Amino acid sequence: MLADKLKSYAGGQVVIYAVPRGGVVLGVEIAKVLGAPLDLVITRKIGHPANPEYAVCVVAENHDILCNPAEKALLEPKWLEKAIEAERQEAIRRRKVYLGERKRPAVAGKTAIVVDDGIATGMTFLMALREARQRKPAKLVAAIPVLPAEMLAKIEKEADEVVYLSAPEDFLGAVGSYYDRFPQVSDEEVIGLLTTYC
Repeated sequence: MLADKLKSYAGGQVVIYAVPRGGVVLGVEIAKVLGAPLDLVITRKIGHPANPEYAVCVVAENHDILCNPAEKALLEPKWLEKAIEAERQEAIRRRKVYLGERKRPAVAGKTAIVVDDGIATGMTFLMALREARQRKPAKLVAAIPVLPAEMLAKIEKEADEVVYLSAPEDFLGAVGSYYDRFPQVSDEEVIGLLTTYC
């Protein structure tokens, strides 16, 4: 459904950037429909020490960091420094594991479409957009099936265009609530998809 909404980009100067792991499943489908090369933009969440699922910061492969300022102020600086470095290393490891030595497709002057399977809090996706922007595309498109209505304005500030299927006011709290099937995506599945397509 998301690929259908992006069909105007088919055959153009486009690079698809998938956010692993869930975004790769959608990214491969969109890349096939548009006939576009696929790359990854890998961001890593830093969870609160008392609740690892709650993101306090996000780290990108290029070493940029995005933090919730109020949460960051309460964290022990040495703990945060260690956590940031650990997640940076994990982002680097994932690129090697997922793509090996494959060259990144050039995106300067082209359209970059950043794809994920949905947005809940949005920090990882905002960071993905910022990292993609640093690769100097002529146009930056955010493509997400579902996101909370309140996140839409934030995403619109970062991207030149936002393509989505649903932005409910009363978001159900979890992206998986909007899918018929939403299994955990494994490293092996990501590698399989990328090996088949790239």
